[in-house]
Amino acid sequence: MIFYIFIAILIIIDQISKQMIHSNFELGQTLPIINDFFHLTYVQNRGVAFGILQNKAIFINFISIGAVLSMIWYLHLNYKKISKLEVITWTLIIAGALGNILDRIFRGYVVDMIDFRGIWQYVFNLADAYINIGIFLMIISSILDTLAKKRGGNTK
Repeated sequence: MIFYIFIAILIIIDQISKQMIHSNFELGQTLPIINDFFHLTYVQNRGVAFGILQNKAIFINFISIGAVLSMIWYLHLNYKKISKLEVITWTLIIAGALGNILDRIFRGYVVDMIDFRGIWQYVFNLADAYINIGIFLMIISSILDTLAKKRGGNTK
């Protein structure tokens, strides 16, 4: 099943980006790419989304690994039954979750670096972006499925 390959590729890209920041930036260092809008900023997140559950890596990993295994099982069982868009959503979410789990296991924290200033106050990473894009696409997929069912069609 090809989605396993895409999950691996996405994780590799995420981990390379994190290692580049970790190796080349001091903690808290920022590099303006577009002044007052987009920076690369090295942050260590010891929690989850928006920094909640700080210093609870074991608990976070336990819950995250359980969730990822459930998602992989669901995707594996339903790969041929669900829409391609839904396969993409699960692939993105799984890759993002695994990318951040790897950080917590091997570093004790998640490396964040994407810093859009003036939009929100949170620094995030590619794995976080994968998860958020996956959730957005899942909402779109759900809407399309609902509309198709109302029309008597099929989006698969």
